[in-house]
Amino acid sequence: MMPGTETPPSDSDDAGDEAIDWFVRLRAGLSSNEEKAAFEQWRAKDAENAAAFEEVLRMFGHLAGMSPSRRAQTPRHGGRRRAAAAVAGLGAALALLLSLGDVATRLRADHYAGVGERKVVALEDGSKAELDASSSIAVRYGAAERRVILLSGEAWFDVARDPARPFIVEAGEGSATALGTAFDVALNGSGARVTVNEHRVLVVSGGASVVVEEGQQSAYERDAAARAPETVDVEAATAWRRGKLIVTKLPLGDVLATVGRYHRGFIYCVEPSACSRRVSGVFDVADAAQIISEIEMSLGLRAIRLTPFATFLY
Repeated sequence: MMPGTETPPSDSDDAGDEAIDWFVRLRAGLSSNEEKAAFEQWRAKDAENAAAFEEVLRMFGHLAGMSPSRRAQTPRHGGRRRAAAAVAGLGAALALLLSLGDVATRLRADHYAGVGERKVVALEDGSKAELDASSSIAVRYGAAERRVILLSGEAWFDVARDPARPFIVEAGEGSATALGTAFDVALNGSGARVTVNEHRVLVVSGGASVVVEEGQQSAYERDAAARAPETVDVEAATAWRRGKLIVTKLPLGDVLATVGRYHRGFIYCVEPSACSRRVSGVFDVADAAQIISEIEMSLGLRAIRLTPFATFLY
């Protein structure tokens, strides 16, 4: 073995783990002839090895837009440490991007709940706003109306009565106006979801409006009219207020977006086909790692935790 190289992964390890190990080593610049030969020998030894490495290439190629095997670099010493540093750097970069967006939102917000935090806010008119984790609002009260902008996440509102000044929650490209007392608004992609606990709410989106009654839910996307209201289990829909996440046949991508509000880091669903798969379950929002593990088992997926800040599901 040449100085500065390390022993290839053990054949007794899982093929997927070996493939990931080879990937990060090659990506880090371990491209000596001996290292390449050892890698090719491992890949040719078993069809499962080759398939596992192709899966890793496909997954990370989707993320990075390149294959590590196409990078010809000068051999370096300390390759595994460099590989580990490169992977840690990826996680740190993702965390930094998330934190920059978080800072920008905080600058606009009047009230903010951090990652994994829930907060109750007493508004100046006697109304109450309860913010879910990683959620924020801006308050714009005037003489003619009480307007609250949901900047991120989800919030539940208990509205004080004031017929002269309607209470309006702006979310995405639409709005929800209270015609009663209590309702929940959650940002969802380019639109929002509105769930009514008590009385009624007028939802306006895409130039059209719909009245959502108590015990019903509606949702809208950008530049589109709100969907017809549907009867829902309101307690389940607002279970976050009790520290729970209850979902029924919800796309995995949407579930991970919600889980991400309780987890300091980046959780990414790599394959579009996997992201669209439906998830059902009752989860404790305080334990993001357990949620990921349960999703892995129920959907037959695999999670790669590169760093505490970067988890990839595929």
